[in-house]
Amino acid sequence: MSEIEFYRNGNVSISNSRFIVGTTTYAMNGVTSVKRGQNEPPKAAPIVVGLIGVVMVFAASTLLFKGIGVLVVLACIAWFKSLKTEYLVFLNSSSGESQALASTDKGYIDQVIHNLNEAIIHRG
Repeated sequence: MSEIEFYRNGNVSISNSRFIVGTTTYAMNGVTSVKRGQNEPPKAAPIVVGLIGVVMVFAASTLLFKGIGVLVVLACIAWFKSLKTEYLVFLNSSSGESQALASTDKGYIDQVIHNLNEAIIHRG
């Protein structure tokens, strides 16, 4: 049977016989299922520091400390917005589960998973 390529984007390639991520190659004949996972970044630190900034704004007696409090709040808002969920591709095989790919782009991960499933279906 000839190799049929289902997907290629950057360092990721999916065919009916191989899944290549960078320098790692997975044999598709050993893959039994694919699933998406996600890692939510911890958000407690920017919230706590932001609350400290709010307290500084309202409790500080000098204009300097109120200004520092405003800067702390603005920095924490930027920090909070910069936190991104990481989406993961997990491959299941007879030897267990392994994380194969990670990205903050959910659409990209969904596209990879879709093509991995197509390769598994095509394999039969």
